[in-house]
Amino acid sequence: MTASTAVPPLFLQLLADRDGGPGALLFGSDIAAASGADGAAAQLAALPVAQLGALAARWPCFYRAQSAAAMAAPMLEALQLAGWKPLDEAVLHRADTVFDTQLAPALRWVTGDWHLAPPPKPVGNQAASRALALQLVQKVAAEADTHEIEALLRHDPTLSYHLLKLVNSLGMGTGRRVTSFSQAILILGRQQLRRWLNLMLFSSRSGDMRSAMLLAQVAVRARALELLARAAGMDKHSQEQGFMVGMFSLLGTLFGLPLAEVLRPLPIGDAVQLALLEHGGELGALLALLERAEAGDFAGLAAGLAAAQIEAADFNRIVADANLWMLDVTAGGAAPSHA
Repeated sequence: MTASTAVPPLFLQLLADRDGGPGALLFGSDIAAASGADGAAAQLAALPVAQLGALAARWPCFYRAQSAAAMAAPMLEALQLAGWKPLDEAVLHRADTVFDTQLAPALRWVTGDWHLAPPPKPVGNQAASRALALQLVQKVAAEADTHEIEALLRHDPTLSYHLLKLVNSLGMGTGRRVTSFSQAILILGRQQLRRWLNLMLFSSRSGDMRSAMLLAQVAVRARALELLARAAGMDKHSQEQGFMVGMFSLLGTLFGLPLAEVLRPLPIGDAVQLALLEHGGELGALLALLERAEAGDFAGLAAGLAAAQIEAADFNRIVADANLWMLDVTAGGAAPSHA
């Protein structure tokens, strides 16, 4: 971004708690000093205040104290009134390869890409569980018969437990508790069930402390890509494909395998495969947008948004909405409907 840019895109970075689970959000944006009252008003208008307030009501939400000086006063005041607080850098630890389970007492939050590092080599039951999970991904992608998927789930009670826990946590508006796989299908329908089954794979990796952070990140990616596809004017089918691109984008990381190898047996469409393996096509460009945002490349993000003809204000709202949806998935709230 340049100093003349009035409306910068923002991104909300996930912070892990001391146990390695997702626990807070950190406001990120390449904010230049606003030029006059009009520039300050434009920055404030691009801030999704209602959604940011909803996030802060449910989770610890922070902004970097040093970035506050670059914000227009009305924007900073709105962020503070929404419940976002300055982050004391002394309580933040960075880890990019290994999560330190013996953090100093003063450290409270962990940033970095440690959860994207390769998983430990699975042995015994873990190896069998991974093989079963890979089979489940294939069955779900192929829209296999319900009984085939249920038969796989019966071989691993942990997978079944996490599926039912996830579906119940999302709240289907029926007033009923889902107690069986067949009930889940009846209430959700196959398309929604396919989503939750794929999400469930990230939440049920026994012995892998990366799982909770991966689930949170993939939930944000999937929902954000779906909403970005809508903002870019794509049809409903393409929006659904956007969700799947986000969901599948971290499967290689989850299983510790090349993504191409994980995708090879899956009957996915050409557009999804092109997006995932080559960042090609419209969906690939949108995935690249999110990856730039995650990496803090706000200049590249702004350029990509301009190329996709998506306003920064719309992107900011999408990011906030995707994080609210992630909280529904990870914290047991009631999931918003998918329009």
